[in-house]
Amino acid sequence: MKVTKIFTFDSAHNLVNYNGKCEELHGHTYKLEVTVEGKPDEEGMVIDFVKLKEIVSEKVIKRLDHKYLNEVFEFNTTCENILLWMWNELKDVLTEDRYRLYKLKLWETSTSFAEITEEDL
Repeated sequence: MKVTKIFTFDSAHNLVNYNGKCEELHGHTYKLEVTVEGKPDEEGMVIDFVKLKEIVSEKVIKRLDHKYLNEVFEFNTTCENILLWMWNELKDVLTEDRYRLYKLKLWETSTSFAEITEEDL
């Protein structure tokens, strides 16, 4: 079974070594979908949504919300690079005997996203 929780955060960035309007400072309201796969426990939950929210908020959202991403990261702040960083931050803390991190999807705009699963690595 798979369960997903959705988060949003606002950040600014600009793309380095890019020729286009995204080389200029701009912002996004990002949407992050975190999907965990596993078997429900005796209470019927794969993972408690409250626990999932606490983990993702602490490891990712609080570190990126209302930040200039180029000052947070040493890599070019593309949607793909940010998503890889998120995966590495979450994969170990969202893995237990009963469940594991299955997929992350990061929406940069309402029509553009990147996604990653363990199979992609």
